[in-house]
Amino acid sequence: MTKRLIGRLPKVGIRPVIDGRELGVRESLEEQTMNMARAAAALISENLRFPSGEKVACVIADTTIGGVADAAACADKFNREGVAVSLTVTPCWCYGTEVMDADPTIPKAVWGFNGTERPGAVYLAAALAGYTQKGMPAFGIYGRHVQDAGDETIPDDVKQKILRFTRAALAVAQMKGKSYLSIGYTSMGIAGSMVNPDFFQDYLGMRTEFVESIEVKRRIDHGIFDKDEFEKALAWVKENCAEGEDRNDPAAQRNRQRKDWEWETVVKMTLICRDLMVGNPKLAEMGYGEEAKGHNAISGGFQGQRQWTDYYPNADFTEAMLNSSFDWNGIREAFVFATENDSLNAVPMLFGHLLTNTAQIFSDVRTYWSPESVKRVTGKALTGLAKDGIIHLINSGSTTLDATARQKDSAGNPLMKPYWDITEEDAASCLENTLWSPADLGYFRGGGFSSLFKTAGEMPVTMSRVNWVKGLGPVLQIAEGWTVELPDDVHQVLDERTNPTWPTTWFVPRLTGQGAFEDVYSVMANWGANHGAISYGHIGADLITLASILRIPVCMHNVADAAIFRPSAWASFGMDPEAADYKACQTYGPLFA
Repeated sequence: MTKRLIGRLPKVGIRPVIDGRELGVRESLEEQTMNMARAAAALISENLRFPSGEKVACVIADTTIGGVADAAACADKFNREGVAVSLTVTPCWCYGTEVMDADPTIPKAVWGFNGTERPGAVYLAAALAGYTQKGMPAFGIYGRHVQDAGDETIPDDVKQKILRFTRAALAVAQMKGKSYLSIGYTSMGIAGSMVNPDFFQDYLGMRTEFVESIEVKRRIDHGIFDKDEFEKALAWVKENCAEGEDRNDPAAQRNRQRKDWEWETVVKMTLICRDLMVGNPKLAEMGYGEEAKGHNAISGGFQGQRQWTDYYPNADFTEAMLNSSFDWNGIREAFVFATENDSLNAVPMLFGHLLTNTAQIFSDVRTYWSPESVKRVTGKALTGLAKDGIIHLINSGSTTLDATARQKDSAGNPLMKPYWDITEEDAASCLENTLWSPADLGYFRGGGFSSLFKTAGEMPVTMSRVNWVKGLGPVLQIAEGWTVELPDDVHQVLDERTNPTWPTTWFVPRLTGQGAFEDVYSVMANWGANHGAISYGHIGADLITLASILRIPVCMHNVADAAIFRPSAWASFGMDPEAADYKACQTYGPLFA
């Protein structure tokens, strides 16, 4: 476990609030209230971890909170301890605004115990009304079923809401103060790579750092990288990264000497881009103190096309390896690094990484294949999950090798794991099922190597994307679904029609029969940009909760209504959930503006 970013990890603060009337009332509730706080802290610490591997730490107020003095003492402790998420718990009536968390910058939720002996639900309603009236949206947590006063268990529905809120709020806290590193700038006129500093600052609380691509070449030319690590990495690449077929015209193919130079160059590029993101103390030992510090980047992107790739090898290897959960140094946390510097795809990649702790897939949302089209060109019918059509996710560079789906659970099912659960066998299998094809010289005149694999098996995944709309701001799209594995002969025909030297993931969204999810074609037709970020698991509900904290409306999703969890204030903006989401986000504005 190596925390590679500057700044302490955020903690979750638990606030046990209580009826402040002494001489019998408060005293009778002390143990039950503190036990609620301890149970919530245990639930969070036992179930949530940071992407770097550490368990989430909780801080409980020193005493129950019965009035403003107790609330101030709690706030002071939380400030000293680095608390960035606030969860209030109570089984009883409390003095609404007197005991509330008054810090408007910290995401907050309130769990009111559903019991008949004391009016915890009454306080919950009063507290949420107070937060709404003061313009500090809070999440309300209330169990569906009545519990007895002495019942210290946390119902499953309450657990789900506590963990969903906490995951999303911790993602917000981890982004705050970190950087997006733009290496180069706009790639081929792609709007998402026109990095908008105001978006990152106002909505995510992040810096934007800009480094021109020539800095990468300067470091190559002047040897500003760890030479020992380079030799180790190059040896590892020669042993583990099998070179694929060169599909270029024989007359244009590069000779062995040139290809060896390209391999050396892309390995150096990988070391350098990583060092630019998070620094490297080895560089200080070499006399490069400024370069050793990095840019404290929690995510980044590489422009590449065309100014770099018309002259030097592309960053396909660099992007794929940084986004994977392993390299020559072993198994480690994946980075979040976007191809073509598409910052608006890097953001949902970052969301997915922080919510799941897993590596993220970057892809073009390339082609919708109808069942009729597949039948016409292959002579075969689509079956199973793919029967209603498929979307071809494929891109030259940034797809993580974890997306080979060669990591397995105990039952042999394919999945993508947090790095601490990945075995050496898992990593080796991902590498063994990946080829590195010499770059298509029509696209990449400078050469390079693109990963080539197809995602195996069926995995639950969620595709998402942030788009910027003039006059509105950012919106989030979400499509839960599954990867599918086509028969080899069908895959081969379809893949050859696109680019057979790039990695492929076949995706099927879950359909609702309505709107953008009426059919697979409608999902493709309503997708707002050329790229998508794909995360392991069905995490649409978590993404919706996160978006509501950040005040980013969700314009498209196929998440069940019962799973959607937003601040209670959203209910005051009307009965249409999507319209209310838009109006609430507009009213409250960006979280950090």
